[in-house]
Amino acid sequence: MHDPHQSGPGPAGPRPDTDGPGEPAPDPAPGVAVLARDPGADPPTDGLTTDGLTPWDPRAVGRLASTVERLRDELERAQAGTEGRALVEMAMGILIERLSCSPTQAAGQLDTLAEQAGLSVLELAADLVNRRSADRIAAAAREFVTAATAPDAPSVGLRLRAAEAGALAGADAEAVAASMLDHALRPLGAEAVAIWAAHPDQSLSLAGSAGFDAGEPARWRYVPPGVPTPARQALDRRHTADYPSLADAGLPSIGHHQLSGGRVALPVGSAGRIIGALEICWSGELPPHSRPERRQIEALAELCATALESQPATGPGHPAGESADQQLTELLQLADGLHDPCLVLEPLTGAPDLPLRFLIRHVNPGFVDFAGRRPGAVVGTRLLDAYPLAAEPGGLFEKVEHVFATGEPFRAESMRLAALVDGVPLTTEARVSISRHGRHLAVVWRLDDGTPRVARLLQHAQRLGRIGGFEENLTTGQIAWNEPLFELHGLPPTARPIALHQLPEHAHPDDAHAIGRFLRTVLHHRRAASTAFRLQRADGVARYIRVVAEPVLDEQSRLAGVRGAYQDISAQHWTEVALAATRDQLAHTEAQAAERSRLALQLQHAIMPPSRGPLTLNDLRVAVRYRPAEKDHLVGGDWYDALALPSGQILLCVGDVAGHGIDAATGMVALRNALRGLAATGAGPAQLLAWLNSVTHHLTDNVTATAVCGVYDPATRRLRWARAGHLPPVLLRDGAARTLPDLGGILLGAIDQADYEEGEIQLIPGDTLMMYTDGLIERRDRSLQASLHSLLATAQAPPPSDDPAELEHRLDHLLRYSSADTDDDTCLIGVRIG
Repeated sequence: MHDPHQSGPGPAGPRPDTDGPGEPAPDPAPGVAVLARDPGADPPTDGLTTDGLTPWDPRAVGRLASTVERLRDELERAQAGTEGRALVEMAMGILIERLSCSPTQAAGQLDTLAEQAGLSVLELAADLVNRRSADRIAAAAREFVTAATAPDAPSVGLRLRAAEAGALAGADAEAVAASMLDHALRPLGAEAVAIWAAHPDQSLSLAGSAGFDAGEPARWRYVPPGVPTPARQALDRRHTADYPSLADAGLPSIGHHQLSGGRVALPVGSAGRIIGALEICWSGELPPHSRPERRQIEALAELCATALESQPATGPGHPAGESADQQLTELLQLADGLHDPCLVLEPLTGAPDLPLRFLIRHVNPGFVDFAGRRPGAVVGTRLLDAYPLAAEPGGLFEKVEHVFATGEPFRAESMRLAALVDGVPLTTEARVSISRHGRHLAVVWRLDDGTPRVARLLQHAQRLGRIGGFEENLTTGQIAWNEPLFELHGLPPTARPIALHQLPEHAHPDDAHAIGRFLRTVLHHRRAASTAFRLQRADGVARYIRVVAEPVLDEQSRLAGVRGAYQDISAQHWTEVALAATRDQLAHTEAQAAERSRLALQLQHAIMPPSRGPLTLNDLRVAVRYRPAEKDHLVGGDWYDALALPSGQILLCVGDVAGHGIDAATGMVALRNALRGLAATGAGPAQLLAWLNSVTHHLTDNVTATAVCGVYDPATRRLRWARAGHLPPVLLRDGAARTLPDLGGILLGAIDQADYEEGEIQLIPGDTLMMYTDGLIERRDRSLQASLHSLLATAQAPPPSDDPAELEHRLDHLLRYSSADTDDDTCLIGVRIG
């Protein structure tokens, strides 16, 4: 009888359920579990019946289990297919590049080649990638295939490439570990693998693992510093560590209870840095590995490096998500805050088989180079370029490499530092500290005082002065030279020093007499002496040398030896030669300049003599004073003119051309003559200055000038005037002095077209008008306006009189009491209305 609470067939066997009357129900699809329940029955609670029994049909449970197993197999095949597709796609890319074909043609070509070679498509794809690549995986595969005799030897390349594809497709180091174990390590008998990340504080963290019991990774996620695990041993030794039996080695490590057999630990490096370790585990004794198999394991370590580099650095000293730029910024800030000299080094990574090179990226403000060079000469150079002697065994470069590779800080209370500057080796003792911060290193040293500093000063003096010392024992014939002396003579340090009496053989023949006198003074008269000669070096280079020597006497006052020094004075000699030539050239230049100044002065005096007697133009009495500059080479471009025009009017003008010398004088002549010609047209002063501006701009070579121009009408006694950047005229009337209104007008030659404002004033008998240049009033210590006020005060005294020479006296008075101090030319015109 059918139980309404039971779904599916009972334990006695299957029951022929029906879909309809007399018709059996169709069987479910393969792999699909069907749960049947009586329509009228109550739904089960929590999958249990009221009597505690499960309502599941055993046949349905079996089908569900087979479905789960089938889906698991399909997932594994899909994962393997994904890794295989990555290899196939890489091989297709190689065929597309070589054959210049389409992707479809490349896929067909790959199938055809695999069929012809008798290989699977995956094996052929791995072989193509290995032939194309030049990495350690390809090398390991080729070496293994060459050495192996087993029929399945070619599958090594496929296994390694499949492990690589799985590592690249993996999201983290956990997936990389599983891929390496499944594809490459299980064929070698390994049963588990662990990938460790190394931190600067000597601690380890488990980045990924495969093959261990479920609880092991959680228990070994962090290994503190000082725990001697196989991975730590490999990192400390910086090479592979083999352990035939972990139990016999007595080292703790992940899975040591589960897998106490053989272990292999390899350091994992990237760009010269050791960033972690790969640990491979066997359940039994460590099997012997051939050299090709060892190369396989080393190739897998590179895959681990890729996995560790691709995920953010975590652990002590590496906050998650911290960027390299932020680490570098913090390191530079830390270095700048130190009082001791600090260098920040950056690795320059090249080909994997090349030694690392380090660039001096930054030095702090407290940096002091023990070789005496400025910081700018060190920053931006490579470490071995700046300090080549640091490459000596046990030297600074070796310590820097070790710290960069392992992350272990280095400190030494006393370490020898050496540099080679201009061929002179400089050394010192210092306390040195080296630490790694991300991809950069900080090198801090504190230089000792005392004897090393004195030695450095002496070395610097010898290097800068290009001096080499010697001592010669005349009894034994022994000669001692220091290293700079060998370089000065162009000899290698292993050469035999040159004796003092052999000096004539290495000198220019013309200097033989001077050297002979020097040797007689030292060796025969036993007195200190010096001489200069031309040294003929073995390499053909001639140098000017000064030698200084003194005799060394024994207790019986006999000549026992000679000591002294050679100094390279070639630079001084050629400087003296160049200085003599410069003196000759300077004398010639001064003569030319004096001639130019004389011509300019003659030209200026020919047109405007320093003093000109009174000139009567209609009812005007005109007097002129010209005071040239105190120095002849400062001949300027001041000019004046007083001319009766054809219209009966009178032209009065004063100007000042910028600059000094012949150019200013010739510019002055050009402007004066141009204004005379333009004034004959009868135009007003504003128009005359506008025309003169165009002449200055177009007809002269970069000349600018200021001017004031007036046109006086004797019939009406009216003066029309305009100014071009010049000081306004001064009017004296009834004993009071004032300036005419300040009209607008730009200086001459500044622009092509310019407009000038024109003013007009009614003059009366007894008025005196003065026009002048800035050399009359300019001072360096006061403003122009203050100097102008001083001029007005000076112009008001002495009081006017009926003396016919009163106008000239007034001009002489102004020149005599002028407060100007610029040594510039001065031009002054006085006009008195009669």
